[in-house]
Amino acid sequence: MKLALAQFDVTVPPHFAGFEARLAEMAAAAKHNHADLLVLPEYAAMVLAGAFISTPDIVGELACVVAQAKDLLRALQRIAAQNNLYILGGTLPMRDPDGKIRNRAPFISRTGTLAFQDKQTMTRFEAERWGVDGGAGPNVFETMFGRIGVSICYDSEFPLHVRAQVTAGATLILVPSCTDTVAGFNRVRLSARARAVENQCIVATSPLVGSAPWSGAIDENHGYAGVYGPPDIFFPANGILARGEMDEPGLVFAEIALDLVAKVRREGGVLNHRDWIDKVPPCPVIKL
Repeated sequence: MKLALAQFDVTVPPHFAGFEARLAEMAAAAKHNHADLLVLPEYAAMVLAGAFISTPDIVGELACVVAQAKDLLRALQRIAAQNNLYILGGTLPMRDPDGKIRNRAPFISRTGTLAFQDKQTMTRFEAERWGVDGGAGPNVFETMFGRIGVSICYDSEFPLHVRAQVTAGATLILVPSCTDTVAGFNRVRLSARARAVENQCIVATSPLVGSAPWSGAIDENHGYAGVYGPPDIFFPANGILARGEMDEPGLVFAEIALDLVAKVRREGGVLNHRDWIDKVPPCPVIKL
């Protein structure tokens, strides 16, 4: 299986059609390089707000993209079907029937079938300033390559979110992210690597990158895409299968062999997946 992971730049599109054309061009490049799955980052859809808003306005930017969410989903479905490509469409804010806005990742099949993974745990910015609410719990997606989980940015920092997906059969976890500091990027990067070790699985990240002075929501973005596995037999000694350059726009490609997940879980030097501790053990305090 070949992944195409976007380091997605926050360049302002001229209009909706221009943004759709950019997504289509990226999908075509992924397909040209024989990728099976294109992964876009968290809040990639917020770049679309730049076509309509020229000064920072976090409320207006959110409302703008929420209003166009359905059109954007239809565009992503068309692009996936046209390129015979699985697409994780980053995330976009969507308003639910209860009136609340969720941060939602669309996973689209090669024929355009659409399913979703919500972000479950909100960052302080999302919850306290933006009014975005946590959504439904973890899912896994059945694909022709096996079961895949999606853990959106901050969710990846919580082991049980990914563990639920692994327990349901996921061998690949996708982590779309949007981090405005290098510290935030490193929290997600290190969490992704930890999830790969403790579950003996493959974890792939895709970041938003670049500066958007017109935006109050995605004004600064840092990171690089990476693909990580357990540092053990069948995998690189450092656990890094691929990585991009810091803050550089483009696609990072990686060939992965998901069958190695089952092999390392059987034959690895350690068996983290098997030896997972299901519940917090008692921990007495010893006075010295």
